[in-house]
Amino acid sequence: MTPWGPSSWKTKPARQQPEYENPDELNGVLERLTHRPPLVTSWEIERLKTQLALASTGSAFLLQGGDCNESFKACRPEPIEKKLKVLLQMSLVLVYGMQKPVIRVGRIAGQYAKPRSSPTETRDGSTLSSYRGDCVNQIPFTPQARAAKPNRLLTAYARSAQTLNYLRALSEGGFADIHHPENWELDFVTQSARAAEYHQMVRGIGDALRFIDTIGGVTRADLSRVDFYTSHEALVLPYEQAMTRRALSGDGWYNLGTHFPWIGDRTRDIDEAHVEYFRGIANPIGVKIGPSATPDKLSLLLDRLNPDQDVGRMTLICRFGADKIRSALPPLIQAVQKAGHPVLWSIDPMHGNTITTDEGYKTRHFDAILDEVRESFAIHHEHGTIVGGVHLELTGSNVTECIGGAGGLSSTDLARAYESNVDPRLNYEQAMEIAFLIAGCGRNH
Repeated sequence: MTPWGPSSWKTKPARQQPEYENPDELNGVLERLTHRPPLVTSWEIERLKTQLALASTGSAFLLQGGDCNESFKACRPEPIEKKLKVLLQMSLVLVYGMQKPVIRVGRIAGQYAKPRSSPTETRDGSTLSSYRGDCVNQIPFTPQARAAKPNRLLTAYARSAQTLNYLRALSEGGFADIHHPENWELDFVTQSARAAEYHQMVRGIGDALRFIDTIGGVTRADLSRVDFYTSHEALVLPYEQAMTRRALSGDGWYNLGTHFPWIGDRTRDIDEAHVEYFRGIANPIGVKIGPSATPDKLSLLLDRLNPDQDVGRMTLICRFGADKIRSALPPLIQAVQKAGHPVLWSIDPMHGNTITTDEGYKTRHFDAILDEVRESFAIHHEHGTIVGGVHLELTGSNVTECIGGAGGLSSTDLARAYESNVDPRLNYEQAMEIAFLIAGCGRNH
């Protein structure tokens, strides 16, 4: 292979990249970004990598979740608080149920780009570029809105910094104090069918903490904060390159725009630009693995991205669909076992279960999501491997985007509170139901 550098991806074919009308304007924006402070640090990234290594052996569990596609307008206190609250509540269920630490990683503070199945969209005989996320263009179906604008990359950086700043203040400042999990309540928690079970669990945690406080050994400060990390799909490679910096120690290159970047299922070809970029950064990385993955291609991909078989480096985020996982996952598990690669196996039960209603709404049936989770745990148990994490598109808002669940949402409910611009997300009740299911599966397997 040729020597790696932050820009060596440019020698490879690059999928899913915006087409900018003015290259000089883009280069000017990228030059400004390279002089902006990093958003995260290499030692935060290395701490996350150490924790992911534990999850790959079953000693911890990765909870990764958040919006399918962040919007600039959602960079406000309330949406950020709600996302953090639902992830904290889910992690509380998982810690209590699985009896192991939970690594909290949000799809947040940078998830501003989305791959699309088609580069264009046609309405009423007019064809324009597809909406690719707020860091690229805008939703309204007009030529001006759908044009890729380089300055939106600067806005994405600023919104990411603002969001991350508030997340750090919340997680460090007592918002996540485990002594007061009642503070994590959302307005509609009492509507959940699992509310009584959750409150019983909270009381049990309170009793345990009072016991710890009585015998000593753990300070209140130790339990008043949580580690919270950020992640996004590193899709728009010019932006990712601009955020790639040497560690302060000078040892290695890191993407300092996020703790945990991942490669999408559409862009993981071994001979293309995203894999070339990812092979040189020192971050722990995720790769989405869908039905098109084959054992041979996966083995080659792992060889390329993790040739030293570094524990904690690789997370495979599996997204097959409930109807395909039983045939698709076992051969991949066997290939990874044969190659001896250390990986963290994570479940993405969302993307393989997307359907479109007759009214044109993209949705997911909650029963299929639950089925894929159950099947994942069963298959890994059969092969002697471990489910080390879950990757979910969810929101802390009371949306109606996925049908089914304890609330009994049907297709007729979708129009009531469908807020997503791209893919449907779990609402609070559905997210909590998933957390209880995973906690049970983790205990049984």
